[in-house]
Amino acid sequence: MSDPAGPYGDTLPPPGCPAHAGGPGPRRMYGPEADMPYALYETLRKEHGQVAPVLLPGDVRAWFVLGHRENLEVMRTPSLWSCDSRIWNIRLSADSPLLPVTAWQPLLVFADGEEHARLRAAVTDSLARFNRHGVRRYVVRYTDQLVDEFAKAGRADLVADFAQKLPVLVLARQFGVPEEDALPLGAAVRDMVKGTETALQSNQYVLTVMSDLVKRRKEKPADDFASWLLAHESALSDEEVMEHLRHAIVAAHENTTNLVANTLRMLLTDRRFRANLSGGTMTLPDALDQVMWDAPPLAVGAARWARRDTRLGEQEIKAGDLVMLGLAAGNVDPEIRPDLGAPVHGNRSHLAFSSGPHECPGQDIGRAIADTGIDTLMARLPDLRLAVSEADLSITQSLISSRLNNLPAQFTPRSVGRRGEGADPAAAPGRAQPLPATAPVVPVPPPVAAPAPRRSWWRTLLGRR
Repeated sequence: MSDPAGPYGDTLPPPGCPAHAGGPGPRRMYGPEADMPYALYETLRKEHGQVAPVLLPGDVRAWFVLGHRENLEVMRTPSLWSCDSRIWNIRLSADSPLLPVTAWQPLLVFADGEEHARLRAAVTDSLARFNRHGVRRYVVRYTDQLVDEFAKAGRADLVADFAQKLPVLVLARQFGVPEEDALPLGAAVRDMVKGTETALQSNQYVLTVMSDLVKRRKEKPADDFASWLLAHESALSDEEVMEHLRHAIVAAHENTTNLVANTLRMLLTDRRFRANLSGGTMTLPDALDQVMWDAPPLAVGAARWARRDTRLGEQEIKAGDLVMLGLAAGNVDPEIRPDLGAPVHGNRSHLAFSSGPHECPGQDIGRAIADTGIDTLMARLPDLRLAVSEADLSITQSLISSRLNNLPAQFTPRSVGRRGEGADPAAAPGRAQPLPATAPVVPVPPPVAAPAPRRSWWRTLLGRR
């Protein structure tokens, strides 16, 4: 819970707090009601308009932005809305489940102004050096390897066997992580974000991998993301490089995994969607946009804090108030989508990648992985179909995302190696050696003397109640 006295010195809500106003009070963004997020968005919109008072885990007061226009207003006005959580007018307790996403860190996502420009320049310039054609070649290569592992069986779980593995295999190579460490790294990221009992230990593993990578690239630079960050004129410290590598791999892997999984789910469960794609009335890039409107990889974007008293929508926001960006809610705003059944493929004004100075800098890489990976998968397995009823699919809801946990599929068993043997993977997408097995995600000891209450951070925030 937040400090019971709060910044106002008593337990009463401060002036201007929604609790003083008439009408419906703030609703919780966690618990049973939040298990149906789109229904909750509709309720909040009816009760409060495009900006609603809410309670976050621990009953921490905040504002939730539901309107598409209002979300863009916050994203695009850094002079009024800060990313620096140190101006928050609420103090959290040491075991608050909000700490992982609100505690200030030396990252561009918590930076404003010149500091943000310095950090972002290093990241965007380094990402711009990625060989886009090379990325796609590796996507094809790893997709073929993954399909080869289950092609003969005629069945696969497209989340566990494909969507969770492909992004990290491609990203690890671009980052400079050895291929044999890619799948263990991806498993650690997924474990951490899921909020399991070993989440803190998995986080420590990710930190160790990235710290080791920074040390290696300082001694022997290469043609990869880690080396480019270290050499950039922004002069990032070793810690800043390590933290941005860690943040980038977590954000890119989780979001791309969700994008691939959500698109495959729509392909296997929505006949009209698949018919439009197979019939040529919709391209796969267009299909990705439709998914990012209807099921964005991230439901809630990075928080903002009001620099001064202001008005947003119909609400009076006080200086230091926390504002949560409702990406999924804004995408279904009836003011811009009065008919949710009308196709919006090809329309990229969705909020999935945010907007303004903090717009996702690696969005084209995530799209390339999803686009090329799904295209290659469907070419290999054209009769791919759902192996269970849609009701049997498991989804974990959390404050920041809806995570598809399984997608069992079946298809006609096929032989492996359709793209030929012996090709150089750096020059063409031919088959390589079988993928390394996913090692147990406990190769390093857990953090020393970690306080027991902190184990609830990831579990409570990310859907583990």
